[in-house]
Formats: sequence, structure tokens, C-alpha cells
Amino acid sequence: MLYVLGGTLPAGGEEWLKDLAAHTLEWWGILGLSVLTDFIFQFVSWSLYPALRDVNRDAMIAGTGFLVMFVALDLAVTWPNYAALITLSSKYAAAIGDTQRMALVAAANYAVEVLSSSLLAVYAILVPSLGILIIGLVMLKGAFSKVTAYLGVVTGVLGIISVAGPFFIAALGMTAILTSILTTVWVLFVGHKLLRLSQ
Repeated sequence: MLYVLGGTLPAGGEEWLKDLAAHTLEWWGILGLSVLTDFIFQFVSWSLYPALRDVNRDAMIAGTGFLVMFVALDLAVTWPNYAALITLSSKYAAAIGDTQRMALVAAANYAVEVLSSSLLAVYAILVPSLGILIIGLVMLKGAFSKVTAYLGVVTGVLGIISVAGPFFIAALGMTAILTSILTTVWVLFVGHKLLRLSQ
């Protein structure tokens, strides 16, 4: 819902600053919820390893490793850059002269380039998708339901397609939206099962 209120972000540092200045509250909400989600994702990742290590220890090390790496990169790169842009947008809106605005735009351009980089899609979509795919395959032989396992497999495959697919067919990039939704559903299924296993 916050993403709908925040709107899609344009290209270019100055456009980002103008857009973020108009939706500051929404983007701080998005940032806060996303950081919270990363921490929850981290707990789920660490909880999955002991639940499935007896099924395939090496695969679980790899799958958990991908998920932990995603969270570390997301917290170190994505959200600090968004926080910088949101802060700069407030300063841009309050700036008095063109010189001050141009300095703020120059500062914003770096963060915009980082967030617009195709490398961001690799670690924000591909890395967790690989982890979810591997863990989903392990779940097929573990205590998790087949629905949860296959949901993980499908989510992982769609995530890989959303990053690699646009090199061949541009429209395949849209599968990132479905991947994001399925990841949320998968985490809910996994969290429910982990709670039941802990009782």
C-alpha cells in the first residue's frame, strides 16, 4: 500500500529528489517496514537451517548463506541509499538557491545510480531467489509441506527469470513483482511451520 502511495520513482537525481520530497512520509514508512522485514527474513533464514540441516546440510548452508547475504547487502546498500535520498529530498525542498540545489542533486546522483544499477537486481532479487530455490528443494524431503516446498521452488525460479530473463525478453522483468508476492507468501508459510515445530 505504501508503494502505491509513494509512487514509482523517476530517472535522474533531481527528479528523485522532487518526487521523494512530495512523498517523504510514505517513503520513510517503506524504508522502516523494509528494514523490519529484512530482520524478520534474517530470523527465518537462521531458523530454517536447524530445521532442515539433517535433510541436506550442504544445501542448507548454501541456501541459508544466500538469504543471509541478501539481508546483509540490502541493509548495507539499498536502504542506506534510500535514507540518504529521502534526507536529501527534504533539504532540496528547503533549499534557497540554485547553487544549493545543484549540490544536493550532485549528492543524490550517486545514490540514484546505485539504486538504478542492474547489480542491485542481482543481489536484491537473484541472491534471495537462489536461496529460496535451494531451500525449497530441500523442503521437498523435509518436514515442510509440499505446498511450501513447491512455493519455494517456483519463487526461486521466477526470481531467477526476473533477473536473467530481461536480457532476452524485456517483459520478463515484470516477474519480479510476482516473485516479491510469492516470497512474502513463502515466508508466511515457513514462519507458520517453524512456529509449529518449536512447540
